[in-house]
Amino acid sequence: MTDAKQVKLKPGDTIGILGGGQLGRMLAMAAARLGLRCQVFSPDPDSPAFDVVLNATCAEYADVEALELFAHDVDVITYEFENVPAAAAMVLDARRPVLPNRKILETTQDRLAEKDFVTKLGIGTAAYADVTSVSSLREAILRIGLPAVLKTRRFGYDGKGQAIIREGDDIAKVWTSLATKSAILEAFIPYEREISVIAARSATGEVECFDVTENEHRDHILKVSRAPAPIPDTLADQARDVASKIATALDYVGVLAVEMFVLANGTGPKVLVNEIAPRVHNSGHWTLDGASVSQFEQHIRAIAGWPLGKPVRHGEIVTMTNLIGDEINDYDKWLTVPGATVHIYGKGAPRPGRKMGHVTEVRPAKDK
Repeated sequence: MTDAKQVKLKPGDTIGILGGGQLGRMLAMAAARLGLRCQVFSPDPDSPAFDVVLNATCAEYADVEALELFAHDVDVITYEFENVPAAAAMVLDARRPVLPNRKILETTQDRLAEKDFVTKLGIGTAAYADVTSVSSLREAILRIGLPAVLKTRRFGYDGKGQAIIREGDDIAKVWTSLATKSAILEAFIPYEREISVIAARSATGEVECFDVTENEHRDHILKVSRAPAPIPDTLADQARDVASKIATALDYVGVLAVEMFVLANGTGPKVLVNEIAPRVHNSGHWTLDGASVSQFEQHIRAIAGWPLGKPVRHGEIVTMTNLIGDEINDYDKWLTVPGATVHIYGKGAPRPGRKMGHVTEVRPAKDK
């Protein structure tokens, strides 16, 4: 493995991106503005990121020869999704710097390992328990109580791979429906709101956080993000401190997102960590048009060994709205909205629950 501190790209160098979705597309576009080239590796021939790069590799992640050729053509490698196969990451890491470090994936790909990691840092999470069978699920329910959320330890996003368990539910049926032998049970949190912090960390340990964002989900899919979140400054500081502490403990290089719950209790609101995403994140899309530097540019700067930017929000409030499924067909209604910018991912035919694009809206600051 190459020391991240030794990576120092110059304009004209090439970044390899694992994954060809919209996040890879936007990373490549941010890199291009800085004079850096990108090559995308993805098994999907219809990857939207292929449209914005000169060179692409369409091959399976198990294709060692393709991985080796890909590594030979690039100077540093990053990824746009966290479920990079461990074997592929090892092949690449032996040949080129992989940032963020592939070892971080061992923590963030496993919900139980991630919760243990956060807890050991003294950061709060929902109560949780390891579950491997119906009997261990029943024992976990006795300790944690109901309602609770049962999640697969690996994979799963946008509500996939999880189920809420309530009083009276058939426990055995719920366990069977999840089709896994490795799960985690989490206490159901009666939260006040959901927030996230997008943090960037350089190889030299510098951390820059964007404004805390409030997130609204519909059908378990992020629909709207707003920055800044309407929370007290002290709570926003606490949330940013949590994200910074996590990034530093991971010795992270790049951009990560920390999703949190805001609780309201007798001693005042507090935050609990829900999940860590070791990559650029949907809730940070508002930064494309709503900040002096986007999350995508910050990630490129970090893995290139360049100084991070100081994020300054444009306007009073920035809102990001996901265009999901058939909503993309009405993209033109946004084109004349003052302060709105439309981003279409080029994914082809819309499907229910599929993120097809997003719109950012910047509300100008009020005159003083």
